[in-house]
Amino acid sequence: MKKIFIPFLLLCVLMISACSSKTEQQKSAPKTDEKKTETITYQSENGPVEAPAHPKRVIVLSSFAGNVMALDVNLVGVDSWSKMNPRFDSKLKDVAEVSDESLEKIIELDPDLIIGLSNIKNIDKLNEIAPTVTYTYGKVDYLTQHLEIGKLLNKEKEAQAWIDDFKKRAQTAGEEIKAKIGADATVSVIENFDKQLYVYGDNWGRGTEILYQEMKLNMPEKVIETAFKDGYYALSLEVLPEFAGDYLIISKNSETDNSFQETDTYKNIPAVKNNHVYEANMKEFYFNDPITLDYQLDFFKKSFLGN
Repeated sequence: MKKIFIPFLLLCVLMISACSSKTEQQKSAPKTDEKKTETITYQSENGPVEAPAHPKRVIVLSSFAGNVMALDVNLVGVDSWSKMNPRFDSKLKDVAEVSDESLEKIIELDPDLIIGLSNIKNIDKLNEIAPTVTYTYGKVDYLTQHLEIGKLLNKEKEAQAWIDDFKKRAQTAGEEIKAKIGADATVSVIENFDKQLYVYGDNWGRGTEILYQEMKLNMPEKVIETAFKDGYYALSLEVLPEFAGDYLIISKNSETDNSFQETDTYKNIPAVKNNHVYEANMKEFYFNDPITLDYQLDFFKKSFLGN
């Protein structure tokens, strides 16, 4: 009996010793980060950028908040223009307002990705806080821009699906509008910004991408000559009639002095006399992201078609 018990006892001692040794090794072994962030390499216009594969705390410093929101990615900070857009109110209610100069606030927000236009300040310092990707406005067309942001956010398929659907909807609406107003009718987009009148080309927000690129509506010759290349053109009230099409889209800020609309020069424009003027809220009409584009498309359908 003793002969059997002694080997069994020895076996137990050896097992306990082995377990204890393994536990000690686990305690002394360096810890690895099991939650290490998965990354992707995004080919930005400035070279490859290691970005989070699933960003959860994004800051947008200019223009692209609507693109990020449309792809259901969480924002923790956005620019002032996005914050004052009534279309974004519900989604940005608890999101901080930041700028390219509020570096301390950006650090506090602990972003994992920062996005902005190429002309923002402090890019080197921002890169120290989080991967920072910038885009040059107009370098690619407005739909390719959304696709690029989709690639950056690892949501290329979702971005492409929206683009395909939007183009179909916009082009169908354009055919219906041309059938109603005539294939040769012209449309102008103007805005009174900071006491200066502007007319817009085909790629400067305010619905111009939809009207001219997707719907293929006609731009007045004077607008083609002056605004097509740069995207916009500043003009005086006196020459406004020369730039006005058969239909006028006015991107209007109710907080701005819009007394130009009370002048005889404005009132005698054929589009005004024919009740072919459609006014939109500038703060809602400014961008060309999916949320804004869907709103602009609905606005044009209601304005031109009544539906």
